[in-house]
Amino acid sequence: MPFEVFDKRMTPLAKAPSVTIQKRGVISLNKAAHDLINNAETVELLYDHDRQVMALRVADDSAPHAYAVRNGSKRGPGQAVVSATAFTAHYDIDTTATRRWKPFVEDGMLCVDLTQEGTVITGNRAKAIDAAASTDISTADQAADIGLTAETE
Repeated sequence: MPFEVFDKRMTPLAKAPSVTIQKRGVISLNKAAHDLINNAETVELLYDHDRQVMALRVADDSAPHAYAVRNGSKRGPGQAVVSATAFTAHYDIDTTATRRWKPFVEDGMLCVDLTQEGTVITGNRAKAIDAAASTDISTADQAADIGLTAETE
């Protein structure tokens, strides 16, 4: 097997706050970003059309537009996740690739400037499937070999 260059984009940014919008419209916050909104359990999602900035604002869980912030890791506190597929679709936020941004705080809200390109994030799973597609083995056969089905992808 040939050497490959280590791509630091595949590693989480442990200390620097980061917000990731995944391909399916899920918003992920690392611990540092979640700390910036006091580890909120529920948030409202906001969007500034003129500036193309999205924001997460701490909300009471009884608020009509509140979204639950779930723990994204089974190993304890760390990544926090907000299911925002409808939000990203409504505001036509690009989810063709998983992208990570450095957020900023404005008026107590965690904000992401979507005019910035963001860092495209690739994971090992995507690499395994891409590698299978480039060989003589079909992607479906490769997925079956590693235990993936249409339901789990």
